[in-house]
Amino acid sequence: MTTTISRLYDTYSDAESAVTRLEGAGVPHSDISIVANNSDNWYGSSSGKVDRDRDGVDDRAEGAGTGAGIGAGLGGAAGLLAGLGLLAIPGLGPVVAAGWLAATAVGAAAGAATGGIVGALTEAGVSKEEASRYAEGVRRGGTLVTARVPDQDRARLDALLHERAVNLQERSAAWQKSGWNDFDAASPPLSPEDIGRERQLYGTTTRR
Repeated sequence: MTTTISRLYDTYSDAESAVTRLEGAGVPHSDISIVANNSDNWYGSSSGKVDRDRDGVDDRAEGAGTGAGIGAGLGGAAGLLAGLGLLAIPGLGPVVAAGWLAATAVGAAAGAATGGIVGALTEAGVSKEEASRYAEGVRRGGTLVTARVPDQDRARLDALLHERAVNLQERSAAWQKSGWNDFDAASPPLSPEDIGRERQLYGTTTRR
């Protein structure tokens, strides 16, 4: 039997590190997924840049310039992260994603009241309440990492996701104080300015 484990991260690089830890622990690429907000076009903008730290310089060029190479500039062009692509998911707007959850979110429940990402998470065994919080976290600029793991390995692998993850209960409590109740796939995606304000509120002005 398998179970689903998930964590939300304020920065893409923290989520990227979590994926790398899971892969290093032997979790197959096919059982890991990543979904990152792309409202500010940090990935695959019209210029084709990959600018996770949003300094105006393509990260791949920065990596090559320091001798790290293009692969390192992309966070390592291997495993799950090599399959990153741009998608549109109801309620989230543009996202950068790879893996099974992203594929399910686009193909199942798209446009439904629960939203593609919530429907995909609940189908994988995540509670509706938790799924709504994860979806809202991505909508507000975060990155979601989800993995399907054997039941007997859950505690060990779940611990690998804990580092630098958002305390979702505390974060959603803060949202509720400002009037949020539930993720609404029909609501418009946040603007880059809104995302910027959200990141400033939690001290995450960059993704690295």
